[in-house]
Amino acid sequence: MASENGGLAGEVLAGAGEVSAPNRNGGRNSTRRKVGIIGAGSVGATIAYAAMIRGVARHISLFDIAKSKVDAEVLDLNHGLLFAPQAMVDGSDDVEVLRDCDVVVMTAGAKQKPGETRMDLAAANANLCKKILPDVVRVAPDAMLLLVTNPVDVITDLAIKITGFEWNRVIGSGTVLDSSRFRYLVAKHCGVAVQNVHAYIAGEHGDTEIPLWSSATIGSIPLNQWAVQGHGRLAAKDKDEIVRNVKEAAYQVIQGKGATNYAVGLAVTNILESILYDESRVLAVSGRLQGFRGMEDVCLSVPRIVSCRGIEPPLPIPMTVDEETGLQASAERIRSVVHELGF
Repeated sequence: MASENGGLAGEVLAGAGEVSAPNRNGGRNSTRRKVGIIGAGSVGATIAYAAMIRGVARHISLFDIAKSKVDAEVLDLNHGLLFAPQAMVDGSDDVEVLRDCDVVVMTAGAKQKPGETRMDLAAANANLCKKILPDVVRVAPDAMLLLVTNPVDVITDLAIKITGFEWNRVIGSGTVLDSSRFRYLVAKHCGVAVQNVHAYIAGEHGDTEIPLWSSATIGSIPLNQWAVQGHGRLAAKDKDEIVRNVKEAAYQVIQGKGATNYAVGLAVTNILESILYDESRVLAVSGRLQGFRGMEDVCLSVPRIVSCRGIEPPLPIPMTVDEETGLQASAERIRSVVHELGF
């Protein structure tokens, strides 16, 4: 789920690293919970806000070369600290503010405009990565890197190659947001709480993404067997409409208000929580594939366990032939863009 809106007023950098696992139930007393955010635009600032009010980090640092913008966002956030769990929020136009971060979230990049696809941003944001990421390695060599910049699967692949970081600590936000949109629409149609829908979008965070209908469930009932009186059952046309709305969701929001920020801010904070609190959540994040269903050296989203050690290999989630074929096509789409960029 990457941000549809790059949140930077210029060029910036990112990085992040393996962390000790704080005791979530025993209090938020870890001193190793510094989160850096690259880009103080709508997405970066909203991630900082969501992380602050949820008490995810003890220290949140914003980096953006637009000094007035980053200073204003930091001041605004600090004015609300009284009403949030104890934390420190700072920011700068100097990359040193990211030094020794445990996780660095990169939101910086070209902004997706109405009518543009995420892949249209590839060249500009790849060049930004080449300028930014070496500095990230310098100031946060042990950090875990969480990419939100679009096209997130391509950027995740480039980040691994540019930084030389181990594959497990370079994570793309992937289809975490798409999966949330998917669950919301299924829940709305079937008249159940979204928390009781378990379903994933896999593949590219973009136009070739794949809904994994065959493994979807509501309250442990396979979705293809869902027939509860008074709650809608999904027909083929309903499924088609849901998938179309998932894929077009970002375009709908961007058309109406210029950027997506609230849902992506919450989605990224969800990933941060699983990393910093070692929660081992199953999330559809983007990461390197090595031999998964015959796919090699490509980054895309499939359900994985996410913890303080980063990401694990993909879970062996069941797929139909059509789902696997769609995933292969999505992988080829991502791989072709990476090759076009010369990586």
